Amino acid sequence: MEIHQLEMLRELGALGSVKAVAETLLVTPSAVSQQLAALQKSLDVPLTRKEGRNLVLTDAGQVLADAGAAVVSAMAEARRAIGAYHVSPVSPVTVSGFHSAGQVLFAPLARLLDAPDTPKVLLSDEDVAQHDFPALTARYDLVLAHRMDHSPRWPEERVAVIPLAREPLDVALPANHPLARLRSLTADDVAGEPWVTSRAGYSPADVLTAVAASSSHELNIVHRINDYSTVAALVAAGSVIGLLPRYTARPALNPGIVLRPLEGISTRRRIDILARPENLKRTSVMMVCDALQKIMDGLIDADGTPA
Repeated sequence: MEIHQLEMLRELGALGSVKAVAETLLVTPSAVSQQLAALQKSLDVPLTRKEGRNLVLTDAGQVLADAGAAVVSAMAEARRAIGAYHVSPVSPVTVSGFHSAGQVLFAPLARLLDAPDTPKVLLSDEDVAQHDFPALTARYDLVLAHRMDHSPRWPEERVAVIPLAREPLDVALPANHPLARLRSLTADDVAGEPWVTSRAGYSPADVLTAVAASSSHELNIVHRINDYSTVAALVAAGSVIGLLPRYTARPALNPGIVLRPLEGISTRRRIDILARPENLKRTSVMMVCDALQKIMDGLIDADGTPA
């Protein structure tokens, strides 16, 4: 049995004719008859009987109509509640961010939304390979994700995509390294250096693959580290160079490191918000999206380098 069938049965008990039910519910009489017949077919007791020219409910039909009225009322209350949830500016929003994004965005986000009539944000860090980001939208309202410009696009038939930034990955050098005197670097400049980079499937490793291809040089990868703070510390120690994102790695930087752009290779990664389309209909979710965009724009503006 279905909600609209119970609603028709309830109206039949109150109005006494299929025609009256059809007029009240703005459907055809045949549609009412079909739905009542389908409801009757699902039960083994008569629900209606003829009384003159009217169709009235049996005792069993009245019991079901009364129960149906409670169901219809509960569904109406559920719709009202979900409607209020959708428009509420304070309903909780779950956010997942990869590590470097979380380091620069989460604390400002919490401060920005620490006020009445703002959403409560529940934050988690999830740093996964690119192809695993869309699946996280099943667990979080918003997912901060990254991919290289040249890598496969997000499955927009399944997830909504809100762009936040296009962030270059720069070469991180010890401040006293000979290459630090240059304003920018090429693949040939850096191919012979020892490297610290990420595990395969993450953005820095993707860029190094392009460096190797462009320079026709087999790279000397000494360390495989995903955490940018550790990468920065190893670079500052002086034995390796690495790749760090220009904006989101800022908390990991120290005076022992300089960043230089890498020319001739696509080094930009896209930072996007991924979400189930239905989640973006919630007021509180869109408020968090707007806050994230404001914070990211501030990071880019503070850098002063053209994006």
